[in-house]
Amino acid sequence: MSDHLVRYELLKTDPDSQARRGRLHTPHGVVETPVFMPVGTVGSVKALGPDDLAKDDVRIILGNTYHLYLRPGHELVREMGGLHRFISWPNAMLTDSGGFQVFSLAERRKITEEGVTFSSHLNGSKHLFTPEKVIGIEEALGADIIMAFDECPPAKSERAYFEQSLARTTRWLKRCTEAWRRERSSLFGIVQGGLHEDLRQRHVEEVCAFDLPGFALGGYSVGEEPEAMHAGVAFSAPLLPADKPRYLMGVGTPIDLVTCTGAGVDMFDCVLPTRTARNGLLYTSQGKVVIRNAQYARDQGPADPNCSCYTCRNFTRAYLRHLFAAKEILAMRLNSIHNVHFFVTLMAEVRRALDEGRFSAFAKEFLASPAACA
Repeated sequence: MSDHLVRYELLKTDPDSQARRGRLHTPHGVVETPVFMPVGTVGSVKALGPDDLAKDDVRIILGNTYHLYLRPGHELVREMGGLHRFISWPNAMLTDSGGFQVFSLAERRKITEEGVTFSSHLNGSKHLFTPEKVIGIEEALGADIIMAFDECPPAKSERAYFEQSLARTTRWLKRCTEAWRRERSSLFGIVQGGLHEDLRQRHVEEVCAFDLPGFALGGYSVGEEPEAMHAGVAFSAPLLPADKPRYLMGVGTPIDLVTCTGAGVDMFDCVLPTRTARNGLLYTSQGKVVIRNAQYARDQGPADPNCSCYTCRNFTRAYLRHLFAAKEILAMRLNSIHNVHFFVTLMAEVRRALDEGRFSAFAKEFLASPAACA
């Protein structure tokens, strides 16, 4: 494997679970794992700047291939020197392939062996994503990690459709690997199969036969119950190669992060902290705080008395509620600063517990605490 590609270093394993402490070496710096990656869909983590993320020592964020392709366009990003330079982000970056958007745009797309034809949600224009085109778009964007183009079926799909879909995803992965130039970006394969353990195992074997820098579990948290998802990840994650990073796509809640770390997952991403922040929901050590509620109108305490983020150090719940009620842009910013800090800090505590050999005790205590928000 080329020296410039992403490399995973396994530092420690937990004796009482599948949890792993590791280190991801990328062209844009080292990422300590397990890690939560904030989502920057269109080239920004909503309401936050790179300096906000730097204060929380965020080392990796995501961009969305589908959205960046439609606007501003991957060729423009290439012309601007790549996504890192375009958005002034100095650290590692991952771009997804658009597979989840294929899943979510059910009324706007048609799947064939060639690829996916879809209508833009912006103006209705028609486009075709093939594995080759998606890899070209992602390489133009220039992220450190790029994801193979896959199909993500809904959780309630028939078994026959899962079998058909994962076989197509394997064929698309072969085309992705043939299109991948290995110059700046590292390609990760994606395992599908829903909640069917035999299909997951089969697809792990098919996908991991490609000697890629990393592998992901897709198709979780797409409509199934959390307990079923946790059981599925607990089965699937340990099947992935021990010497490669394991990425659980689009997950999740604080409970998900701690539980699935225990299953052996190294990398997580989710829009949850910023999306809920914009809707007035804060994650705290004392449980969820719905800051728009009238009970906080005269509350002089911080959002979370145990939090050290900028928002909690400087502003009261009463002020945060006022900003939200007044529809001030600052409400979204301050709420997002807090929620991202909560998620990133949680994973720092997970890593510390692994370093100190007490992850299982930490997980048990956390999952029994008010902070374990679903």
